[in-house]
Amino acid sequence: MKVFTLVRIAQRSIRKNKMRSLLTMLGIIIGVGAVIIMVAVGEGAKAQIEDQIQDLGTNMIVITPGSSSQGGVSRGAQSFNRLTVEDAETLGRESVILSAVSPVIFSFNQIVGGEGNWRAVTFGVAPEYRIIRDWDVASGRFFDQSDLKSMRKVVVIGKTIAENLYPDRDPVGERIRLRNVPFQIIGVLSEKGQTADGSDQDDVIIAPYTTVQRRLAGRMFIGQILASTFSPEEVEQAQEEIRQIMRESHRLADWEDDDFTVRNQTDIAEAAAGTTEVMTLLLASIAGISLLVGGIGIMNIMLVSVTERTREIGIRMAVGARGSDVLTQFMVESVVLSVLGGGMGIVLGFGGAALLAHFTGWATRITPQTILIALGFSAGVGIFFGFYPARKAAGLNPIEALRFE
Repeated sequence: MKVFTLVRIAQRSIRKNKMRSLLTMLGIIIGVGAVIIMVAVGEGAKAQIEDQIQDLGTNMIVITPGSSSQGGVSRGAQSFNRLTVEDAETLGRESVILSAVSPVIFSFNQIVGGEGNWRAVTFGVAPEYRIIRDWDVASGRFFDQSDLKSMRKVVVIGKTIAENLYPDRDPVGERIRLRNVPFQIIGVLSEKGQTADGSDQDDVIIAPYTTVQRRLAGRMFIGQILASTFSPEEVEQAQEEIRQIMRESHRLADWEDDDFTVRNQTDIAEAAAGTTEVMTLLLASIAGISLLVGGIGIMNIMLVSVTERTREIGIRMAVGARGSDVLTQFMVESVVLSVLGGGMGIVLGFGGAALLAHFTGWATRITPQTILIALGFSAGVGIFFGFYPARKAAGLNPIEALRFE
C-alpha cells in the first residue's frame, strides 16, 4: 500500500473522531511547545551571555592575582595579591604579541556633583584601556598619556552617572568630588549596558591609574591587569607569553605555582554558558515529561482504535491484506497524530516564546535545529508508543476479527 494512501486513510480516521484526536494530541502539543519555549529561553540566555562577553572588549585577556591551584590545593583566583603597576609596565614593555596593556585599580567612592551625590566604582586605568575594552566616548575625550604622567585629576564617566547627576545637560567640563578630591569631567562614555551577571557597566568612573593610586586608593597592589592582542588567533599564544613574563617578574622558581591567573574571553564565556546549558537541559527535560504523557495517550487511543476497528481489520485481511500492511497502517496513523501534534506544538512554542520575551524582557532564540529536533522527537514518540497497538492489530486472527461484535 502506498504511503500517500496510508496517510490519507490516517487523516480520514483522525477527522472522523476530531475531538478524540485533538485530546490525544494535546499531550504532544503541550510537550513540544514547552520544550521549544524552555530551549528558546536557554538559547537566548546563552546568546545574550556571548554578546555581553564579546562586549567586554577586543581579544581581551584578564590577569588577576592568586592562582587557582597552589601546592596541590585549590585556592581560587585572587586568593592573595602580588599584582603591581610594574607588572603591567613590564608586560607592555617586554611582550611582542600584546597590542595593549592596562593596570586596573578599583576604588569605591561617594561622588558629589551635579544634582546631588552618587556611589560608584572608580577604575584607575591607562589610556590603552579604551582600546582593550573597545569603548568609545559619546562626548568629550578620553584621557591621554600626558594626563597619566602628570597625574591630572580628570575623569571620564559612564552614561548612568551622567544621566543621574546631570540629567538635562552635557557634564563635560563640570567638576565632581571623589573623597573630597576635586576632579574635572573630560568625557562621557558610550553606553555598554549590563554584564552577564546583571551589573551595570555604565555605572562607572574611569581615571588615570596614577591619580587613583595616589589620591584615592593608596595601595601598592592592583586589582587586575587587562591586555589585548591584535587578532583572536594570537590569544592563546599571548597567554603563554604573559605567564612567562609574569613568572620572571615575580621571580618564581620552576617548582612554584603561578601566583596569578590568566584568562581570556573564551574561558569566561564557557564558564557562564556552562551554567546556562545545564539549566536549559534541566528545563527541557522537565518539559519533555509532557511528551512522555502525550505518547502514553497516543498508545491508549490507538489501542481503543484497534478494538473499535477489529471487524474492519478482519475484512482487510480477508481480502488479502497481510499483517505487515495492517501494522504499517496503524503505525502511520500513530505517526500522523504525533506529527500533527508536534506541528501545533511548534506554533504554540513560537507564540509562547514571543509572549515570554514581550512580557518579561527575557531574550529568547529559536533555532532551526530546535524545530527539527522537536518534530523528530514527536514522530519518534508516535513510532515508539504506536508500535504495540499496531503489532496487536497485525496479530489478530482474521476469522475471530470478522466475528467480533
